[in-house]
Amino acid sequence: MDFGVTPELVSRMKPFQKINHFPDMSPLYKKNLLARNLSKMQRGFGEEYGFFPQTWTLPGDWNWLKVRMGAEEGKTYIVKPEGSSQGRGIFLTKNIEEINPMEHCVVQEYIEDAYLIEGLKFDLRVYVLVYGCDPLRIYVFREGLARFSTEDYVKPTKQNIQNQYMHLTNYAINKHSEKFVFNFDADDPTVGHKRSLAFVWSYIDKHRGDSTLLRSNINDIIVKTLCAVQPQLSRSFRGCQPANVNNNMCFEIPVSYTHLRAHETSLHLVCRLLLEKKKKKKK
Repeated sequence: MDFGVTPELVSRMKPFQKINHFPDMSPLYKKNLLARNLSKMQRGFGEEYGFFPQTWTLPGDWNWLKVRMGAEEGKTYIVKPEGSSQGRGIFLTKNIEEINPMEHCVVQEYIEDAYLIEGLKFDLRVYVLVYGCDPLRIYVFREGLARFSTEDYVKPTKQNIQNQYMHLTNYAINKHSEKFVFNFDADDPTVGHKRSLAFVWSYIDKHRGDSTLLRSNINDIIVKTLCAVQPQLSRSFRGCQPANVNNNMCFEIPVSYTHLRAHETSLHLVCRLLLEKKKKKKK
């Protein structure tokens, strides 16, 4: 099915049936709910959940955001509607007056020192299979996609802050750029603004050293992010199918979006599951 399923539908399923959705994935899919769940885990586990940037969910966190932006003038923030996709409604700002305090959105510190390939920002589409929620069972597919922006990256300024082709990597946005290049050769992973995950690992191995630790960090963040929402997933599923002891009637393939951040001599991971999250510097 290509759309969400209701608890009523899952409740009516027979033991031999399977469906490619859990009854409620909104804690993972909605940016505001995911931000709140991650923030709760960060308060409980500290640096173990230090992989995402300072985040505010509006309108509830408006006063805190106003204080922060007033105290740290010149910083860039990224604003995202809580329920949209494909880059719709996303914008960068340095000015609190440009943010509607009553809009339901997520605001985060923007990661300015992005790791670039060929001068371009990129993200990774990592495919994750959630095969069970109680206990949690996760599989990460070894291949994936890298999506590139189409304008050479420069840190945000008054002149370029509205340039979505530079700051955003969404395919739905960049495909409209005159510079967007399609790759029509599946055997050549070095061409175009969509490339394979294997190409990125190869590039990092060649230019920055072994990517093995980076891959391990990505898997670690995927596990921790899903752990943050697992109690809610389990509660929704068990409410529909309390007798399914095999934990095998529902599965889901959420997609993890990953940015890389360069700092000093090492790579730090910036991973987001439908929102941007930052790996803080190791102390």
